[in-house]
Amino acid sequence: MAPKTSQDRETSLPASSDGVAALDRAIAILNAFKPQDRSLSLAEISARTGLYKSTILRLAGSLIRGHLLERLPDGLYRIGSGAFRLGAIYQRSVATADILLPIMYDLAEESGESVAFYAPAGNLRTCLYRIESKHPIRYHVREGDVLPLHVGSGGRVLAAFSGKAGEPYETIRRNYYFVSLGDRDPDTAGLSVPVFGPGAALVGAITLAGPRMRISDDFIGQMKRPLLTAAARATRAFGGDPLTLERVAYQNQA
Repeated sequence: MAPKTSQDRETSLPASSDGVAALDRAIAILNAFKPQDRSLSLAEISARTGLYKSTILRLAGSLIRGHLLERLPDGLYRIGSGAFRLGAIYQRSVATADILLPIMYDLAEESGESVAFYAPAGNLRTCLYRIESKHPIRYHVREGDVLPLHVGSGGRVLAAFSGKAGEPYETIRRNYYFVSLGDRDPDTAGLSVPVFGPGAALVGAITLAGPRMRISDDFIGQMKRPLLTAAARATRAFGGDPLTLERVAYQNQA
């Protein structure tokens, strides 16, 4: 017997009296669109989802009536205005702290070190949130503190993803993290990664920091993946695409 294709598997999905299977397929159609896609053809949606074109056409009708999808005059499809409305409702309903603090607490618990979130502010950066280490000797930055943008791991990451040219910014954009050893303060070290929102817009940087005597090579190697994973969680919650951060996290397994 020949192996089943993706479209064979579509027809083998169990029928659902409550419409869950149809809803899953409709969500798959919407998720076929990536941030760089202005529009997609029926064939492209079919290739990305593994759904029959007839199935897509049937579900597209409902999505179009709900303004979640639009069919253009040339036959291509794009995300509809209803998705923008839902996105705006989501942004208003979720406070930044509600997204970041649980993620930061998890990271502080796993690492044992202080965790901070920095947002860019022109040529400076502001510490919006901070979870203190339980160690008696720790890196002290308070919420609301304003620091240089081009110094320290958090500042370097923000500068890199704000378009700063040259090194180390080119390398940071390739690696999606930066380790700072005494860059801003000779006695401290930090490891930072970026967090993104819709359209890969830079939201800020998550930083693990502490005294250099504790931020060893082993610590950095162990914490790269959890930090990148935390940034991917935050990026997803802010409406960004976490796939690149997730891929880099996988590549940085300890």
